[in-house]
Amino acid sequence: MEARKIDALIAVAALAGIVGGTYGGLSSSGPFERPLDTLGIALISVSAPALAFRRSAPLPVGVITVACAVAYYACRYPGIFAAAPALTAIYTAASLGRRRLAIVLAVVMDAGVYGLIALSDSDPAPGDGFNLLGGWLVAMVVLGEVARNRRAYLHEVEQRAIEAERTREEAALRRAGEERLWIAQELHDSLTHSISVINVQVSVAMQLLDRRPERAREALAAIKESGREAMHELRATLGVLRQADQDTPQAGLARLPRLVSRAEAAGLPVRSVVVGDRRDLPGEIDRTAYRIVQEAFTNVLRHAGPASITLTTEYHPEKIVVRVVDDGRSGGSAAGHGMGLIGMRERVVALGGSLTAGPRPEGGFHVHAELPSVGRP
Repeated sequence: MEARKIDALIAVAALAGIVGGTYGGLSSSGPFERPLDTLGIALISVSAPALAFRRSAPLPVGVITVACAVAYYACRYPGIFAAAPALTAIYTAASLGRRRLAIVLAVVMDAGVYGLIALSDSDPAPGDGFNLLGGWLVAMVVLGEVARNRRAYLHEVEQRAIEAERTREEAALRRAGEERLWIAQELHDSLTHSISVINVQVSVAMQLLDRRPERAREALAAIKESGREAMHELRATLGVLRQADQDTPQAGLARLPRLVSRAEAAGLPVRSVVVGDRRDLPGEIDRTAYRIVQEAFTNVLRHAGPASITLTTEYHPEKIVVRVVDDGRSGGSAAGHGMGLIGMRERVVALGGSLTAGPRPEGGFHVHAELPSVGRP
């Protein structure tokens, strides 16, 4: 509707300009001109208002304006302003991508007007407007093509901007989803382990409270330590989210001795084996390896009953291998279907590694993870 209003204003302005310029004698179309009469005004009144439909119907508008212009000059009416509607229609056809139509209209008008000049008794004077008509016709076709290409370029730029914005939104949503998954995994791994240790120690304290108070006191101290550890884990996770508390130690293989001591305090003997030379690992790999061990210990505490654990950490040039094996009696059925191992497998696969877990033929459960020793590119 906005374009239609603009075209209607152009049509009204063209009609007023042609009539006013012709009656004002602002231009000449040759030495032999007849005064503007009813027929001339009718030709102008048909061609100029037709521009109101120049975009919606370029072919009919082009035919009408060119025909009216040729007829106008065939009748020797004065002024070159009457060619303006035809020039506008040719420009519009080219700008809309109707290049062939624009060229045909320009050729027809050029042939018609210059054919009239050729049949005339006298040649146009050097100052007559018809000397420039051919150039104006070519210019309208060229300007229309330039306008069309510019509009196509701006449309392409706009589409690229929209696509870039959509891509940024999708990337932001994907990062938000990954962040939520990471938070869920971190909280599950740290809090589940701490709560499992607390539950075991509470059971021990309740059994020994009356018979051996000194052992119950040790269990309560272990509960306190587990609660403090859980608070440290939670604070570290929240600190990463807030980008604060940078001095808070992050989970990594360097904290394995504390994890082993907590498991032993909960009644799980742990044999720790290190193969190869210990070295620093990228933070994401270091944290994932630690979480694998932590989740395996948690599953033994919750499901394996009385058991002992063998923890093996192997440092290879291109990878690090973490293996946790227990000799419990019920770990195989329960641990293998928990969400913890599923989350660990997702983490390991995301880093380009692999994780296997399952019951052992001789009893107990095993977890075997292989991680690259370098971070993701």
